[in-house]
Amino acid sequence: MNLSQIFNSQTKTITFAAILLGFSAGFSRLLGLVRNGLLAGFFGTGSEVNIYLAAFRIPDFVYNFLIVGGLTVAFLPIFSEYFSKEKEKAWEMVSYVLNVFLFLLILSSLVLFILAPFLIKIIVPGFSAEDQNLTVFLTRLMFLSPILFGLSSIFSGVLHHFNRFFIYSLAPIFYNVGIIFGILFFYPIFGLPGLSYGVILGAFLHLIIQVPSVRNCGFRYKLLFNFKYPAIKKIFRLMIPRSFAIAAQQINLIVITAIASTIVGGIAIFNYANDLHYFPIGIIGIPFALAVFPALSRNWAKGQKEKFLEIFSSVFRQIVFLIIPISVLIFILRAQLVRLVLGTLGPGNFDWSDTRLTAASLGLFSIGILASALIPFISRAFFSFQDTKTPTLIAVASVVINIILSFSLIWLLKYSSYFQILMSDILKLKGIENISIIGLPLAFSLAAIFQFFFLLTFLNKKIDGLKGKEIFSSFTKVFVTSLFMGFIVYFSLRFLDKFFIIERVWGLFIQTALAGLLGVLLYFAIAFIFKFPELTAITDSFKKQFQKKIAPSEIEITKPS
Repeated sequence: MNLSQIFNSQTKTITFAAILLGFSAGFSRLLGLVRNGLLAGFFGTGSEVNIYLAAFRIPDFVYNFLIVGGLTVAFLPIFSEYFSKEKEKAWEMVSYVLNVFLFLLILSSLVLFILAPFLIKIIVPGFSAEDQNLTVFLTRLMFLSPILFGLSSIFSGVLHHFNRFFIYSLAPIFYNVGIIFGILFFYPIFGLPGLSYGVILGAFLHLIIQVPSVRNCGFRYKLLFNFKYPAIKKIFRLMIPRSFAIAAQQINLIVITAIASTIVGGIAIFNYANDLHYFPIGIIGIPFALAVFPALSRNWAKGQKEKFLEIFSSVFRQIVFLIIPISVLIFILRAQLVRLVLGTLGPGNFDWSDTRLTAASLGLFSIGILASALIPFISRAFFSFQDTKTPTLIAVASVVINIILSFSLIWLLKYSSYFQILMSDILKLKGIENISIIGLPLAFSLAAIFQFFFLLTFLNKKIDGLKGKEIFSSFTKVFVTSLFMGFIVYFSLRFLDKFFIIERVWGLFIQTALAGLLGVLLYFAIAFIFKFPELTAITDSFKKQFQKKIAPSEIEITKPS
């Protein structure tokens, strides 16, 4: 198989597609951890890194509102519909979508470029005037990134239709390579703006890596522009409710950033812990949601409800099987993970107090990892039968709850000595004067659990028959096994303390790796001995991938029995 065949290869099962996306996302996330490790090493939780992280908020809002908010959900089913009828019209549609959304992204970026000084004062009220001005400058530079990402996302939709997940999976890796390049090479030359140049480089690489494969699919660009083009109107109708949900989530992040800016190092601590907790979501939850979406849409459109429910139950249980033990490991190993990822790279400006607060935040984030990993998947079940309103309303409600809880928990951690002492004891934060930042990840996790619960409840009412007994049985087995694994990992950490100097990087790494590996091997050994069907589904997906070639429309789920 030559390089072109590898880049343009197709996946045969949903599970294998999710595994492929998961592996690439895992590598991308590892690069993201290296990126954060370098940021922590160079800047700690000081003003420079807080300025850099705050500068993402408005450009991210543009990208998420216009692209993630709805285009990524609406584009694929409409392109598939066009392609099944007339291929040439489908490729024309791609050109229309590219040009219209390029115009909208540029227009939005220009408007917000002008309004940036006013908006930054709202987003980071705790910053000094000098820091706010620098945040405005970096924000304006970063407006190039949502434009590049917008084009890239449309190409990603095309690749998804053709099941070309391999080349799509490389894009986030190149994005992080660009950012790391900016930290190592642009920052020493240009100072803080060099970090923004790295972001722009990463976004450009994210786009350009997909172009050859999209052309290989048959796309040829045409200068076509019409807001009234039927496909454009259809996309807008589908994306409006979803865009409001994403807008609410972005407002939520802006509010969190505003709150965190009033706490010394708050933005950096929250973002570092958030990125660490998002690692399993990015390598398991999102890949499964992306891989299963075409199959759910196809089976619902054909009226094959039983097949739809079978796929839903299977993927749900596989996510649970993989996510719960990872959540337990993250909680047990939180301090070790933070020290290794954030405390070992660069000049060493990430101190012990920063480590403890970030580890505590990560521990609280871990409570909601399962919910956060299942939310994208359950939402796509709604999207598959073109219901974007229900998940939107639930998402908006969860954002409101998150904001209320954030203010409430921050207040309690500042003014309630009982609550402060309780959380300090649980999370080992004695001696740190201000621990209020941990209220934000706790609020985030509780809101995610609320969103997950109501999504599942309303989905069950909507279609009935979600195979609840199968799901609950699987959840119980996995939960009990994961708790047992957690106890073994915890006591193995205490035991290994005697043999390694954990104040040194290698000693800490070996202790963490051995304890974590023991837990993983124990978990999978139990799953193998007791024949957990979820494990069988994952291994079977590899076998099916390397069987005889099948048509792209035959992509299937490898299901637990």
